[in-house]
Amino acid sequence: MDEISRDFHRAYPGVELRTSFGSSGNFYSQLHNGAPFDAFLSADVEYPRMLLREGIGKADSLFVYGVGRIVVWVPAASPIPAASALLDAEVKHIAIANPQHAPYGRAAEAALRSMGLYDKLKPKLVLGEDISQTFEFVESGAADVGIVALSLALAPAAHGKYWEIPLDAYPRIEQAGLILKDSADTRALRAFLVGAEGRRILKGYGFYLPESR
Repeated sequence: MDEISRDFHRAYPGVELRTSFGSSGNFYSQLHNGAPFDAFLSADVEYPRMLLREGIGKADSLFVYGVGRIVVWVPAASPIPAASALLDAEVKHIAIANPQHAPYGRAAEAALRSMGLYDKLKPKLVLGEDISQTFEFVESGAADVGIVALSLALAPAAHGKYWEIPLDAYPRIEQAGLILKDSADTRALRAFLVGAEGRRILKGYGFYLPESR
């Protein structure tokens, strides 16, 4: 979002994005209670759909901007290979986002269950409030390994190793946006995200891209 904000401001100098970060489920609750945001970028498509069903947001403004992926991530200094980290006996804590309100946490739990590892690893799980905090747990050493978004593992500030979890191990993570307050500025943001420049940035962070519309 930092890169998107910078390039969007360059394309639309009169618009300054102010972004707030957190779990999609928590933002859903805030929006349901009248939080004054102009647009919502969710880590899954269901929260925006729920808002629309409840009469929140501009009808027909929902858009999928990218399909996320999850990876097993360990810091660069760790001697543990990312591909075998989940089963390494030296690993005491594994960070995932809280599945109750974080779509990437639900994907991580689904992947562990799909791979037959959830019951064995459940005692080691440390839950982050959102996927960013989950990543911070591993960076800070509070967890030895994490299941995080590929986009975070590819971020310039990230220094680590990752193993991509097979796509067929978890449900497709369609990330979607919704215009909450219709304006020329929010429509411009939507156009930027689904346009060539937004797609270039998202692709660089490992997102699969839906067909442009």
